[in-house]
Amino acid sequence: MYRSFKVLLAIFLFSLVGCVNPFAPKLVEPRQNETILSDQKTIDGLFKNFSYAYNFKDTAVYSKLLSEDFVFVYRNYDLGADLSWGKFEDIKTTYGLFQSASNINLIWNDSYLSIGDSLEKNIQRAFSLTIVFSPNDIIQLQGKANFKVKFNPVDSIWQITYWRDDTYF
Repeated sequence: MYRSFKVLLAIFLFSLVGCVNPFAPKLVEPRQNETILSDQKTIDGLFKNFSYAYNFKDTAVYSKLLSEDFVFVYRNYDLGADLSWGKFEDIKTTYGLFQSASNINLIWNDSYLSIGDSLEKNIQRAFSLTIVFSPNDIIQLQGKANFKVKFNPVDSIWQITYWRDDTYF
């Protein structure tokens, strides 16, 4: 009886110790009021959500960045002309990019131009964008973007009304 008690105790202790992984990182409690997404009540929050939408390929977050009258403009160097589209086509195009890329990394650099008032601003920002389609197909872009943003009083958030992409190729 005493011997079987020792065996059972040994099995219990080994199984208890076996549940602990000494190499696992410690769990970190989340800091209070710290979230990945912003509430978009500031322009900084708007750009934080923009980065989140691209980096996590989230079209639901991305669509909330754009106002209903949004216009995207880019230079088509083959045609030698500026081309544009609205919110619906931009979301559809961005969705296609998100689906075809295995990884996207967008980093906003400092704003080097910000003109406007408390309801509308023109902002120019530089960025670095890396798009990974496959291990052998990686695109790295450096560029600048010109934005017009406005405060939406109904939802109390900032949204993009105009985006001109001046990416360096």
